[in-house]
Amino acid sequence: MMRVFIIITALLFSTCTSISAQIKGQKFSIQSNLEQIDLWPSHMPNAGGNRSSELISDKGSVRNVSTPRLIVHQSQHPNGTAILVISGGGYAHIELGKESTPTANWLQSEGVTAFELIYRLPQENWKSTDVPFEDAQRAIRMIRNLSKQYGIDQNKIGVLGFSAGGHLAGITSTLFDKKFYKPVDKIDSISAKPDFEGLIYPVISMLSPNNKTHAQKSILGTQPTTKQEIAFSVERQVNKNTPPTFLAQALDDPISPVDNSYLMDKALKNANIPVEMHIFQTGGHGWGLGKKGSEVSAWPGLFKTWVQKSGFWKN
Repeated sequence: MMRVFIIITALLFSTCTSISAQIKGQKFSIQSNLEQIDLWPSHMPNAGGNRSSELISDKGSVRNVSTPRLIVHQSQHPNGTAILVISGGGYAHIELGKESTPTANWLQSEGVTAFELIYRLPQENWKSTDVPFEDAQRAIRMIRNLSKQYGIDQNKIGVLGFSAGGHLAGITSTLFDKKFYKPVDKIDSISAKPDFEGLIYPVISMLSPNNKTHAQKSILGTQPTTKQEIAFSVERQVNKNTPPTFLAQALDDPISPVDNSYLMDKALKNANIPVEMHIFQTGGHGWGLGKKGSEVSAWPGLFKTWVQKSGFWKN
């Protein structure tokens, strides 16, 4: 039976929250010892005009992406599970510093091979606003193609997204068969379906009254049609082939209303897809792993337990 958890008291998960992307006061930088893999060595779909240099802020916010890629966090003792980690940022920038990097470091410490996704942003002079979805599909295929090299079980590849990154993860998990781009090589014959997904304070619906997010404007513009809103509302794309899903969000989220998670939970249950949802009383938005001692800092432990019980993560 599907369960919905309302977390009222603060739960501690000190192991994961002690892992940070950077020391306080220190400028963010991508670790030089980490391997980076270009998603499109050649024939990148919907390439645009002249590209300006990629910019990373002191806090780890990325924009002006010209080379979509994976940053590999390889565990010394891989357990066979891989997770594609996708930061949010309203499809206007990518919040590595507070979301995907600390989360990837935590997953790596737990034996999971984590891949941070640096994806193209739709308003940065590309020929199509579909570029984030092209990159995410390609990323799952790339990870599956590299499974032997990294000791990954091809049937234990998940996706974990935050905020707009949760929307990108959700679209990747529901529209994995949609041809967002024409195949460019043999890798594109590989399945792009994640085996499981985690959506953390996600943007889900593009329909009223939840259609006020920056993510919606970045993808659909300021005057989308209802048909366009439906096409990019994750809850409307759920079907019997959607992978098992974990949801976590706070009731007081001021950016992505908590109804997004409720809508997704309902759609998944209607399709008989295994789902576990955790709604916290407080936490707001953009908490990443969660501040130590906060209610929301419980989610990584809850997520790990759920993935283990679902059979995708060795105990």
